[in-house]
Amino acid sequence: MSVTANLSFTDKVRAHLEILDPVTWISVFPSVAVGAMASGAMQPTLHDFLILFLAFVMFGPLGTGFSQSINDYFDLELDRVNEPDRPIPSGRLTEKEAIWNSVVVFLLALGTGVFLGLHFGGGRGMVVTSSISISLILAYIYSAPPLKLKKNILTSAPAVGIAYSMLPMLAANALFSEIHTEVLWLAGMNFFMGVALIIMNDFKSAKGDEEGGLKSLTVMIGAKHTFLVAFILIDIVFAIFAWLAFTWGFTILMYMVIAGLLMNMIIQFMLYRDPKSGLSFMQHAVDDGFGNAIGKSEVDEHNSFLRYQVANNLLFLVNLLVAGGMIGIKYMHG
Repeated sequence: MSVTANLSFTDKVRAHLEILDPVTWISVFPSVAVGAMASGAMQPTLHDFLILFLAFVMFGPLGTGFSQSINDYFDLELDRVNEPDRPIPSGRLTEKEAIWNSVVVFLLALGTGVFLGLHFGGGRGMVVTSSISISLILAYIYSAPPLKLKKNILTSAPAVGIAYSMLPMLAANALFSEIHTEVLWLAGMNFFMGVALIIMNDFKSAKGDEEGGLKSLTVMIGAKHTFLVAFILIDIVFAIFAWLAFTWGFTILMYMVIAGLLMNMIIQFMLYRDPKSGLSFMQHAVDDGFGNAIGKSEVDEHNSFLRYQVANNLLFLVNLLVAGGMIGIKYMHG
């Protein structure tokens, strides 16, 4: 309480923003961008750009922000061990202030979804409103008892994959067109990629998870085997992506995806061989290039994951964006 009482207005606002974890907001942008591009119907007008911006705000600062703030509230005891500098355990926000933070962003996210749903109406509007509603529900039960999906990796990773990776892409596509079959495939692959990444992201909280009885994959099978499971899942996604590109007639994209798969397998081998310090030559990319976008860590395995994430995201997201553009051009031409 003494820490909270001594904070200036600016520091208090900063704490409210920090509990929304701005680093995580950017994670939904590729999904929203690909969904809109693949529609083939978005026009270079102020209206369409504002709609796209609202979609990103809805799933990013508001939707993702809600998931982070409610997680901090329910995980206070774990954060005292894992991340004691977070706003609540550090005393910069009270638990009551954290609740109000969550309520406000929840209502803003839901209100934006309802507005967009009414704006477009019909089945497309229903997809948009339903997508953000499901995402918010998943965000709540992910952290809140009695379900607390994060207790077990078998429920936590799929919940994150649906809310962060799949639904934003489908909603963004529905903003401008009926949902295309190709977008369903892209959303599915993005879901499994999100699952693989969240599996590895649990490295940062392994100590607190073990003490709190949470069954993350790292706690159950160890860091090295966790890397292996995630890598296999990622490589399967790349392989399916290459096959889909071939069946869609996107030959150049197919070769790009195959090249990405081969490069990924090389860096995966380096990291699996040395989970604590593998890919150390890429540390500067985390510290200087992408540090503000993906975060930093003091846990060796999690820091290795961050280095891998830089490489994997570039390889996968570039191909995903190219696919979205090519699908959009296909539908623009009828």
